[in-house]
Amino acid sequence: MRLSARVDYALRAMSELAAADAPRTVEQLAEAQRLPNKYLESILGELRRTGLLRSQRGPEGGYRLARPAGTISIADVIRALDGELANVRGSRPENLAYVGSAAALQEVWIALRASERAILEGVTLAHVVSGEMPKPVATLVANPSAWS
Repeated sequence: MRLSARVDYALRAMSELAAADAPRTVEQLAEAQRLPNKYLESILGELRRTGLLRSQRGPEGGYRLARPAGTISIADVIRALDGELANVRGSRPENLAYVGSAAALQEVWIALRASERAILEGVTLAHVVSGEMPKPVATLVANPSAWS
């Protein structure tokens, strides 16, 4: 699975917001995570338009999460910026048709998507901020082979 820089930056900024007790400006978020201001500003605007963030103008303004951190999954952020979690050449796996010796590939792509969903929909910003991962993630990470 490949995650775009946009998604990586968005998740880092949203983790900062999940840990914050007040709105944060683009500058504060960029500095905290060492991200480029202009690029981050564009990403945050997109997240605001998708309903994951709220913005507030004024001297005490900035961005904040639109919902509690425990209700925003990693998958929500990925979908907001990059669309569906798993696709093949822009198509959903269930819409593909393979023939002959490659016919079983469809099942592989569907299983891959189910696996991604299990992890990415099960981990919220609250998990990230607390550092306490759900049991399935913690189990996977505890396996030394997962790190190589």
